[in-house]
Amino acid sequence: MPITAQSAETLALNVLGWLVGNDELLPIFLGSTGASAEELRVRASDPEFLSSVLEFLMLDDSWVIAFCDANSMAYDLPGQARAVLSGGEVHWT
Repeated sequence: MPITAQSAETLALNVLGWLVGNDELLPIFLGSTGASAEELRVRASDPEFLSSVLEFLMLDDSWVIAFCDANSMAYDLPGQARAVLSGGEVHWT
């Protein structure tokens, strides 16, 4: 069953919350995006920002696995959510 836009946003918000609670990854995320802690709160409802949160998570398989294991979800769900929020599947070719 395809993931809905609302489900994709909810999943991305869960990823954002997970990142905020991760003392190792949060500084990396903030550094790579240039976002401040305040911007995280302000932009949390922006689908484009949420898509970038999912993009960040998907940079490393171990991050995806850690997030999915912590939330008891299938490993492919972040990718499905990213595809929905970005308007389609991203191909890295």
